[in-house]
Amino acid sequence: MMSTDDSTMAITRPEPLIDRILQRLTLARALRDASLAVLLAFGLTAIFIMMSGHNPAVAFGHMAIGAFGSADAVAFALNKSAPYILAAAGVALCFRARIISIGAEGQIAVGGICATWAALHTGDLSGPLPLLMSLLSAAIGGALWAFLAAALRIWRGVNEVISTLMLNFVGLLLVGEMLNGPMGEPGAGFPQSPVVPESTFLPLLISNTDLTIGILLAIFACMAVAFLLWRTPFGFSTRMLGASPSAARYSGVSQTHVVIVAMLIAGGLAGVAGAIEVLGVQSRLIEGFSVGFGFKGVAVALLAGLDPLAVIPAGLFFGFVEAGALAMQRDIGVPSSLVYVLQGLTMVFVLCARGLDRRHKRV
Repeated sequence: MMSTDDSTMAITRPEPLIDRILQRLTLARALRDASLAVLLAFGLTAIFIMMSGHNPAVAFGHMAIGAFGSADAVAFALNKSAPYILAAAGVALCFRARIISIGAEGQIAVGGICATWAALHTGDLSGPLPLLMSLLSAAIGGALWAFLAAALRIWRGVNEVISTLMLNFVGLLLVGEMLNGPMGEPGAGFPQSPVVPESTFLPLLISNTDLTIGILLAIFACMAVAFLLWRTPFGFSTRMLGASPSAARYSGVSQTHVVIVAMLIAGGLAGVAGAIEVLGVQSRLIEGFSVGFGFKGVAVALLAGLDPLAVIPAGLFFGFVEAGALAMQRDIGVPSSLVYVLQGLTMVFVLCARGLDRRHKRV
């Protein structure tokens, strides 16, 4: 007779072949739903553009030129996509375990603070050490900020939706306090830090452009999260906890362990996103630099169907659409805010597809 320990191990040990099949099916379903949602959203947005007195074909053409028309445009869009992808990878991991963490925005803010502090205090060191210490500090800061919400859920029973949402505001206010205090640039007319040392700048991926290695870090993070989710016992426990908490408890999965590790990873990724924005785009800490990043990360994760690999094209879609919208407004006068309508419609359609798919499975 199999002992209790052996049966628990048999239940919680992932089967590589089955996991590979499930991973590919999940990725294919996510890409199918997202593609259909994007097409429908563009179609409905075209109607709104016509109602405003503009030609949708011309508007979308200028959007495409603004996003892909030059190397600088592509670099701008890729830099814009990197924080979305990093934040979304962590959100997808948490949501897979039924951890509804919406605190990426605060974690990005704290990560930016930590990256700036480390950059200003280690910039005199030689080699890549200042940059590595800045990135590591950002990851640790974001992870610890996420741990606050995890601790409140585990030991005080506080819903993580409430705690992460409130911590977002605290993180944003903390940036302002630091910039109006010890980290602010003396004499500056806007709350900002001094420019970080050049030794802490993110290296350029392509010379003569603004494209940094941030997008590579984001892609690598998604691949690492996908491996963790589909190729490790922790990932199997995470998926089991998300699919059936009662089955997870019966098989011996520690909810406390999954919640803490998932939140730490998500917070660390969001912190690195803050470092990428500070060290690769702004070159300094600026008040409000992270506003909107976290919630767009949630939208990207949902658009990707909570699949870490599908997060990459979903994040690129958000980044390129936003980059192209600026050119569309500048060239023909269509408001760039229309991009938020497009993104919102995409989310509505993709969530409808998820709901119909779930209902079909139930039937």
